Amino acid sequence: MAELEINNPSTAPQPNRPLSMVVRWGNLVFASGQVPRRANGEEETGGIEAQTKVVMENLEAVLHAAGSSLANTVKTTVFLTDMADINGMDKVYADALGDHRPARSAVQIAALGKPAFRVEIEAIAVVDE
Repeated sequence: MAELEINNPSTAPQPNRPLSMVVRWGNLVFASGQVPRRANGEEETGGIEAQTKVVMENLEAVLHAAGSSLANTVKTTVFLTDMADINGMDKVYADALGDHRPARSAVQIAALGKPAFRVEIEAIAVVDE
């Protein structure tokens, strides 16, 4: 049986909740939801495109720390505080993924951890072995 590897890389913002940022089990990688906060703790409170850019950078950082990447992502879940933001989020999301299109769900939620946060994205990816 594969061993569970837990990683909280310094290249992404450290969680302030009891969770792991990324968990690898065999060749599967599970990235916790990333929010628009940089590794230095600075929060992006601008529009949806600016926030999504930081979220995708964080997602890439945690996936990389576990030996994977956005290109190896098979499923994402996008949490938005306002579904009207989906087009702006999609623009940055698509730019970050290039031609790669993982399966995706997008849901509207009441709130994120900080009132100014408008987007959070989690992912499942694989590791090429």
